[in-house]
Amino acid sequence: MSEKCTLCAEAQENAKKLDAIIEKYKDTDGALIPVLHEAQDVYGYLPLEVQRTIAEKLNIPLAEVYGVVSFYTQFSINPKGKYKINVCMGTACYVKGANDILDKFKTRLSIDVGECTDDQKFSLDACRCIGACGLAPVVTINDEVYGKLTADDVDDILDKYEDL
Repeated sequence: MSEKCTLCAEAQENAKKLDAIIEKYKDTDGALIPVLHEAQDVYGYLPLEVQRTIAEKLNIPLAEVYGVVSFYTQFSINPKGKYKINVCMGTACYVKGANDILDKFKTRLSIDVGECTDDQKFSLDACRCIGACGLAPVVTINDEVYGKLTADDVDDILDKYEDL
């Protein structure tokens, strides 16, 4: 099967999953947020086409769907990479050089905050305090926590994931 056919089949399968999610919640008060969570689990993010489908099938204005998606930080309108990098920009981390660390990730990956590398391997985000102030500055990559970092540590960290 060609790559194009595979992508088409995957899109059709995801659309069926989305329909099932919406059907499960359609008569539930407050259905939007659980539908968005599950839809993001299926797609990895919430592109406009998915938001439009949710709005139409839940009979909610698209502006309301987009408002919820853009308000809550757990929702993303951009694709995420296999390795989701979060640089803590809370006060303790910021004071101890988190901005330099973030800049080094941006330079090394050639992406900005909220973006994903072309190969879908890495995505980069800045977040507020993650509650690990004693380890400041802190970076998480998926479920791994890296603390007491400097910008010089970024290359070694990324090298570990590029080899996977």
